[in-house]
Amino acid sequence: MMDMKILFVCHGNICRSPMAEFVMKDLLAKAGRNDVWVESAALHTDEIGSDTHYGTKRELTRHGVPFTPRRAWLLSAARASGYDLIIGMDRANMADLWRLLGPDGMAKCRKLLDFADIDRDVADPWYTDDFEATYSDVITGCEALLQHLPPR
Repeated sequence: MMDMKILFVCHGNICRSPMAEFVMKDLLAKAGRNDVWVESAALHTDEIGSDTHYGTKRELTRHGVPFTPRRAWLLSAARASGYDLIIGMDRANMADLWRLLGPDGMAKCRKLLDFADIDRDVADPWYTDDFEATYSDVITGCEALLQHLPPR
């Protein structure tokens, strides 16, 4: 039984949020934490049904982070209610979450780099094509998140 369910979200769910999903799953596995469930979702319909972006796959492979085929899916308020923590990648994601969940739902939403006390957005490789910078942000945020998780 899972004690905690975490959802990473970004615009299309093909670059940043699946990168965070797979990085976090890898960190949890290495820490022996099988009590946390991790997934990722989209906040817009642009890429629904698409697998993880090839640039994200390439960067995960470069760092030895395992990943599996997946399909981007759109977060709804009903599905959001099943998660304990919803983590956005940037200010736009947080605004989208606000519109979707309202003020009460925002209590369980945070930006990824907030866990590392860094006040900026995760670099978006869709626009920059710099998946290495995105990975650096994601690993920093996920390592900090791991430290913030309640003990088993």
